[in-house]
This record gives sequence, structure tokens and C-alpha cells, in this order.
Amino acid sequence: MAVDEVGAVEEAEGTEVVAEAGAEAEVGTLAATGVRYPVAPGYRVNVRSGPGTNYNVVRTLQYNATVLINCQKAGQSVSGPYGTSKIWDNIANGEFISDAYVKTGSDGYVAPRCA
Repeated sequence: MAVDEVGAVEEAEGTEVVAEAGAEAEVGTLAATGVRYPVAPGYRVNVRSGPGTNYNVVRTLQYNATVLINCQKAGQSVSGPYGTSKIWDNIANGEFISDAYVKTGSDGYVAPRCA
């Protein structure tokens, strides 16, 4: 089963803090927090080229994946295991997942807004 959503981002139980040596956090371009958030267990989430299910699938995350959120952008509303959200998480250049499928511990933004 593949899905397209992720939950809001904030430090939560089950997150893993990672250090990126030599990386400078820049608003809208790199993850400012260095926190990896777990994707909802039992879901293989589709990674899209933009913030909505109308964008192409560029890859699918594996079960039990964790993601580093670079920035967040408003987009199509999606319902998932962590609620309904219009927030989409940028996890790599040109790669977005719905925040309704990410356990961030928040219903709001937990990373800088994407430019």
C-alpha cells in the first residue's frame, strides 16, 4: 500500500536527532533542526515532486522510514494516520511528502517554510 501524507513536524517521542558535519542551516534550503521524524508505521509513503497528489511520484519510502525535513510548504489537504494536513514536507530537492503521515508531535510547521 502506498500513501501520500505526513503529520506536522515538531520534536516528538520516537524522533532521532542527527548531526550533519559541516552543514550550515539555511532557511528554506536545509534542515535547520537535524531531527529525523518517523513515517507512520505500516505505510509506504509516496514521495511527490510537489506539494499535492497531482504531482508525479518520484519514489516510495520503505516501511519504518525516518525523514529529515528541510522545509515545509502549504499544498493539497491530505488525511492520514496523524490527522488531516495541508502541510507538505520537503525531504530532498524536489521531493515532498504529506505531513499527515509523519509523526512530528505538532499540527503546525516545525521547519522553515520553503521558498
